[in-house]
Amino acid sequence: MRFNLFSVAIKNLKRKSFRTVILILSIGLLVSILVFGTSFLLSVSSTLKRASDRLGADLLVVPMGARDYAEEVLLETKAKTFYMDSSMVERVKKVDGIEEVTYQTYLTTILGVCCDIPEVKVVAFNQETDFIVTPWLKKAIGRKLEKGEAIIGWEADRNLGLLDMEGSVLFGTKFKFVGVLEKTGTGLDNAIFISDENINEVIEKGKSGIKPCEISLIFTKVREGFDPVKVGRKVEGEIVEVDVIERSDMGKRIISTLKDINRVFLLTIILASLLSTFLAWAIFSAIVNERFREVGIMRAIGAKGSHIIRMFFIEVIVIGVLGSLIGIALGTYLSVSLSRVFTILRDVSATLTVFERIEVGILGLAIGTGICMIGAFSSIIRIKRLEPLKALKEA
Repeated sequence: MRFNLFSVAIKNLKRKSFRTVILILSIGLLVSILVFGTSFLLSVSSTLKRASDRLGADLLVVPMGARDYAEEVLLETKAKTFYMDSSMVERVKKVDGIEEVTYQTYLTTILGVCCDIPEVKVVAFNQETDFIVTPWLKKAIGRKLEKGEAIIGWEADRNLGLLDMEGSVLFGTKFKFVGVLEKTGTGLDNAIFISDENINEVIEKGKSGIKPCEISLIFTKVREGFDPVKVGRKVEGEIVEVDVIERSDMGKRIISTLKDINRVFLLTIILASLLSTFLAWAIFSAIVNERFREVGIMRAIGAKGSHIIRMFFIEVIVIGVLGSLIGIALGTYLSVSLSRVFTILRDVSATLTVFERIEVGILGLAIGTGICMIGAFSSIIRIKRLEPLKALKEA
């Protein structure tokens, strides 16, 4: 006799629909916590890595003590100003192992005091040496910025609302906006960019706070064959007025603040997993106990032990998969909808790619289904070993 095990398993689940729904929801809640927590932590770390890679520099040279400010400008949405003497550019160039150097100067607008627009960071960059903004500029307008022109970052355009593209006053100087850059995933998405040809005029107006011959940050590329870590230490050794941030170190301050949150999520997931495993064990123990007679009859009319195991595992897998899918949908919805609520996610504009979300979903599906199978395993093995006559007697 052939058993349609899948249809029998589905009928069994429907027979106790309330108990089945409770188990599915418990697995769903567990997986939603897992998906939300993993998405939260992964979005911050992967966004920081993508941002540091997009900047394209091996080393960042900043004024001594300005490491955190630099990361807040480049990786977060914050506007900060910090300066060092522009002579540092030539001194950095002379360090053995440095191949290419460019620099940027950061300013902050103040509505009604110096500028027509609310607070936002303004980046003045040198177009002759730049290798950070120029590739973005080519995609947006296909040419360099002229003096008196500005281009706005993708996020800043959204945050500032409708700007007068024909002209807005920045630091007492009128600039024409010529376009919007594509999203880069860096903190510079929240900036307005101008050529450093405008800096002298801005300084003359006296509304920016910057002094002549000041810059904020130097980006460097290291020659092939040189170790960026050793070159960075050499820069700090030869120029005591600066600190050096290696590309691999960018964002470590933010990631270190996530360690405690990571532990809380991990503990919550472990406890929730244990609770779900015990719940699955208790429910399937009850299911097995009340189905001794059914199993005994099935064995008596020809069903093998393997048929019984497969039927119960189909029930377990259906519950695990349905619960996991519900949890993946709920956890993903929460991670997307709450991305603007958590300060750390908002500051770094943290997002996950579609591929990363699929990876998190697969993880949730595997853990949700796996916990369900682990919880039910001992009960299923117990009924497999039951002899038909004994099963009927115990029923």
